[in-house]
Amino acid sequence: MPAKFDLYIYRFFLVWYAIGVVLLTFDLVPPWLEWANVVFLVTSGFLGMIYFYRSQSRILGIMVVIFIFVLSIAIESFGVHTGLFFGEYSYQADFGPKVIGVPVTIGFAWVMVIATSHVLAAPLVNIVHHFSRIIYSVYGAFIAVSLDLILDPVAFEVKQYWVWHEGGFYYDIPFSNFLGWFILSFVLHFIISLVFFRRGEWRNLQHSFWKEKMLYLYGMMVVMFVIIAAVNGLILAPVIVIFLTAVFYVIYNKLQRKYR
Repeated sequence: MPAKFDLYIYRFFLVWYAIGVVLLTFDLVPPWLEWANVVFLVTSGFLGMIYFYRSQSRILGIMVVIFIFVLSIAIESFGVHTGLFFGEYSYQADFGPKVIGVPVTIGFAWVMVIATSHVLAAPLVNIVHHFSRIIYSVYGAFIAVSLDLILDPVAFEVKQYWVWHEGGFYYDIPFSNFLGWFILSFVLHFIISLVFFRRGEWRNLQHSFWKEKMLYLYGMMVVMFVIIAAVNGLILAPVIVIFLTAVFYVIYNKLQRKYR
């Protein structure tokens, strides 16, 4: 049984999420409530942190969370100041306090992205007998980038949370942004595989409550941004991401049933 704290924080997120879907979809967030975005990002990231903390060794879980948080902030800062990783861009919305030019909430967001994509990608190693860490990391990175295919168009085209100073083929977002997402996600997943994948099996998927919640969390993020995109006239991104997400869940479910 999950701890009471786990249940409370997850239920709080569900309520905040439901309110956020309505307010963001119909642009009903008043100026005095703009801090709600910060709470949403922090809470979603905190769920990912709890997953890593509960999933196996608490020390290893904390180390992985710190690594994801620090490296993502460092790379985002590098991108903001040089334009060499995600393309030249700048933040327009207030996402809370900044560290080296990057909102701290971005680190929380990356923990959520990596935790959810990790759980979806992990079963792939059951059918891969060679280069399993590399293949898992590539697949996990692809799942993470697929989330960005809906996240960035909404954040850029609809909400103007950040803007790029150069164009691209996909909603005027530079290709370097998605390449940067893939590289960073690959590195983070590979580190996770070194820590938790031992003797041919994952050592951090035993906590069924939080493993299940990471599966839901990825889907909830997709649903939220798909709804916002569709209501605001973006069609291509929702179609692509709905298809890819369905493929990810089908693959996950088939692998889970086969090797249960």
